[in-house]
Amino acid sequence: MATEFKLSDPFGSAPVQAPFAQSVSAGVAWHGLPVTRRYTLGQLLDQTIARCGENDALVLADRDFRLTWYEFGEEVDRVAKGLMALGVQYGEKVAIWSTNVPHWIILMFATAKIGAVLLPLNVNYKSAEIDFALKQSNAENLFVIGGYRDCSYLGVLDSLIPELKTSIRGNLACRRYPRLKRLFYLGPEKHRGYYSMAELMALASEITDVEYCERQERCRVDDVVNMQYTSGITGFPKGVQLTHYNIANDGFWIGACQNLSMRDRVCIPVPLFHCFGCVLGVMACVNHGATMVLLEKFSPTAMLHAIDKERCTATYGVPTMYIAAFDHAEFGKYDLSSLRTGIMSGAACPVNRMEQAQRYMPEITIPYGLTEAGPVMTMTRYFESSTVRKCTTIGQALPGVEVAIVDPETKELAPIGQDGEICCRGYNNMKGYYNMPEQTARCIDENGWLHSGDIGHMDAEGYYYITGRLKDLIIRGGENISPKEVEDFIATMPGVRDVAVVGCPSRKYGEQPAAFVIAQPGATLTAGDVEAYCRDKISWFKIPKYYQFVQEFPLTASGKIQKYKLRETAKELWPDA
Repeated sequence: MATEFKLSDPFGSAPVQAPFAQSVSAGVAWHGLPVTRRYTLGQLLDQTIARCGENDALVLADRDFRLTWYEFGEEVDRVAKGLMALGVQYGEKVAIWSTNVPHWIILMFATAKIGAVLLPLNVNYKSAEIDFALKQSNAENLFVIGGYRDCSYLGVLDSLIPELKTSIRGNLACRRYPRLKRLFYLGPEKHRGYYSMAELMALASEITDVEYCERQERCRVDDVVNMQYTSGITGFPKGVQLTHYNIANDGFWIGACQNLSMRDRVCIPVPLFHCFGCVLGVMACVNHGATMVLLEKFSPTAMLHAIDKERCTATYGVPTMYIAAFDHAEFGKYDLSSLRTGIMSGAACPVNRMEQAQRYMPEITIPYGLTEAGPVMTMTRYFESSTVRKCTTIGQALPGVEVAIVDPETKELAPIGQDGEICCRGYNNMKGYYNMPEQTARCIDENGWLHSGDIGHMDAEGYYYITGRLKDLIIRGGENISPKEVEDFIATMPGVRDVAVVGCPSRKYGEQPAAFVIAQPGATLTAGDVEAYCRDKISWFKIPKYYQFVQEFPLTASGKIQKYKLRETAKELWPDA
């Protein structure tokens, strides 16, 4: 049903009245809930502790680790006071380079309570990337684990910060990073130049409750609390500054769209350094008192085990994670009957795979957004009855968020059903990129609209559809081709596990579509087979001209396909296209 509201045209013309002929809408609350709340993360946590303190807050299913909300709050307070005792000031940045260890989430709220800014770093960073992030962010503090996969974090930092061997701990004098003062090791072991977590928490006794309360009272909802570095799919990463107001409200509505409550137990196998983990996961749970069942790192076995053992009612993942779980050799041995809802996000999902997920999670939801949007601007709802909408749309605007489809050429609102750039404004939009005012101005215009760079359209009832990115749209001889449309079709072919379609430069047509295909185990497919399957079923110009069978796609740490790498590969494979 179309929503009645008045909204100013983002580009300065007269107000638009719904029902409307232009693709712009604003999310509306339900059940009489207020659209926004003005709480800091610390205040939200205290409310949850008061409401359901004896319930499980944080659980790791693969080890003996379980904290109630009361216990979680006590750990947060100890870490927060310890940081204060070491001299961490209001507004300082606290970087964390770690997998999903329990202290990650504890640190998220400890820093929030003392007015510091958490700076999550990608676990896949190597030397050059961590060097860039530490320099660009001006981080004063850094928490690390020993390493991840083939990268020794301690070894990288030893080479970048030779002063660690001689500086007095807590008073680092580093030539490369002059703002960096303190390093912490997230583990029981001691390392030269690093504080251990035990040492940090022991210092809590030096801070009185009065001092702690005074610091908390300084915190404001519009303060930056989290600085997320974008994944760097294009260009250098940028520090996205998110406030208490941004992620507290976004987390509330993300949870409400799943109908989360203190009765729910949410499996979080996605990385915390990404908004998927720390906002869609942690903030949704804290807002609604749901239990966080955390995986230190993803594996289909660990995910299935956690859901079974902890009787999870919800789970999160990108399509590749769900596909890995569904195709697991021992999938049938796990009891997933407790599942009700959850989230599939981060990349376009083939419709047939979404339908498969819905059999186990009838109230599964799909959000859409980007880090700069806090990160979610639209989302399907748990009560959505239409299977088609649940499988093919990204839902409606979140309550309190305005979403518009804008013609990228004319900069005018696009008619309903016509593709354009997806833009939004509301409580969710970032404060800006850290120390990058020009890039911020290119992302958020003078009217407060955040430009996503994604292409999509809206139907007459306010449901949004993603068709690609501005640079992903394939234009073959003047015909626009949506990669997602072609991907969704090829994914229905028996023997196809996953597919990604990109544009390959062509002297004659400008671009030709190229398909990278992952076959199901044991399937024998050829390019001719896929082409024959497409023939007479989709428009001829949409059928890929080129095919390459691969074992896996290049992915970001958050599970998104790095299509720019596939485009580079296509250019190398078919240079005379």
